[in-house]
Amino acid sequence: MVTVRPGLEAALREQVLRLAHERGPTKTLCPSEAAGAVDPDRRRELTRVAREVACTLADEGIVVVTQGGVVVDGRTATGPVRVRLCP
Repeated sequence: MVTVRPGLEAALREQVLRLAHERGPTKTLCPSEAAGAVDPDRRRELTRVAREVACTLADEGIVVVTQGGVVVDGRTATGPVRVRLCP
């Protein structure tokens, strides 16, 4: 179980958005990259939280979550997902 410290979700949101904006709408990122930027020592365990943050951003229409290049619901998709800015 991941202990979510205050501000963790906000920090992950900031990193997902930073990475997405750096790469632009044609490139993707893995939620684990945002997790590693926030806390390298807890990257693995924070990836789940980063994925949930990405799903929330997708709900807001800011990013899309993809798997194999196809837009998916990151909450129900099994396996690794990628995130990119909405075109």
